Amino acid sequence: MIPGPIEFEPAVLQALGAPTSSHVAPDFINSFGNCIELMRKIWQSPTGQPFIIAGSGTLAMDMAAANLIESNDNVLVLSTGYFGERYAEITKRYGANVTILTTEPGTTIPLEKIETELAKKSYKIITITHVDTSTGVLFDPKPIAEIAKKYNTLSILDGVCSVAGEEIKQEEWGIDIVLTASQKAIGVPPGLALLMVSKKAMESFKNRKSPVGNYYADFTNWLPIMNAYENRQASYFGTPPVNLIAALEVSLQQIVAEGMETRFIRHIKIATAFREAMLALGLLLLPTNKNHSANTLTATYYPKGIDATTFLQKIGNNNVIVAGGLLPSLKTQYFRVGHMGSVNNNDILATIGAIESCLIACKYNYEKGIGIKTALNILNT
Repeated sequence: MIPGPIEFEPAVLQALGAPTSSHVAPDFINSFGNCIELMRKIWQSPTGQPFIIAGSGTLAMDMAAANLIESNDNVLVLSTGYFGERYAEITKRYGANVTILTTEPGTTIPLEKIETELAKKSYKIITITHVDTSTGVLFDPKPIAEIAKKYNTLSILDGVCSVAGEEIKQEEWGIDIVLTASQKAIGVPPGLALLMVSKKAMESFKNRKSPVGNYYADFTNWLPIMNAYENRQASYFGTPPVNLIAALEVSLQQIVAEGMETRFIRHIKIATAFREAMLALGLLLLPTNKNHSANTLTATYYPKGIDATTFLQKIGNNNVIVAGGLLPSLKTQYFRVGHMGSVNNNDILATIGAIESCLIACKYNYEKGIGIKTALNILNT
């Protein structure tokens, strides 16, 4: 129950384990083309340009920065945790003048502060971490994208821990790039960097005055490949991860079949059940406001008087694995539980049960069964 890699559906793993075909085999070409078309439905970006590249979520972040940033461009980074700080470091590598707006752990940045900063000078790009995996903080990108458009600033949404789990309507909201990785709510083992790029962002890329400073990440090399596969034609720049893309097709088909609104509601209900169960147990959440709590993972402080190693070990004794803290300043003070993708009610109840069992073993004083009872009341409504 960590926030990625998540558990994967059997059909996805079956596709991953099939004999590897050629990357120019007709079946694979069709599979790749289907993935491109399905991505537009999941991102809700009918005119966006998808990119499917072998790599991690960090590569997706890197690609967005590399292709849009030129030396001395002004970039505004909104940071609500570890991965906001990472994006600042990435953008600096391409010569950007970076301004970082930060906040206390567990909180978001006020919209007024963001607009005040955008009004100070001409920013080419603003980066937003939709859900920071280190804190479980959810940042609503819709109003930020509206402000960015007002100041003619391109917006990049780091959706590594949100795409296919949190509501995103990329084209309607006017977000220029939304990126993610395969191993989270998309539901495919690690190894794919996925991006959706708006027409406006593609125009900005095409109007660059200097070459992209990253050969592998350059849209110039990958755009003809994406276009060819979408047109069901063979093409080559770098050998694609054939089995991962076969698995991606299966998972994207499952997501579309579930329906995006249905999927978002399911994530909200499961997340609410887990959060309320933790509060009923007397535990504190890292996000200070429920409205800013992610629906794909929850970050919770350890119970008072119980150290991290003991807590994680005793949960593990119940055959449930959760993640420790990631934010350096609070790393030993909290744990994280992922609840995205194919996670179901039974998974959440088993996790809450393991936490309750751990609390009993640690002689923590609480009302036995209150976590499970609280979650059931929510899940059954």
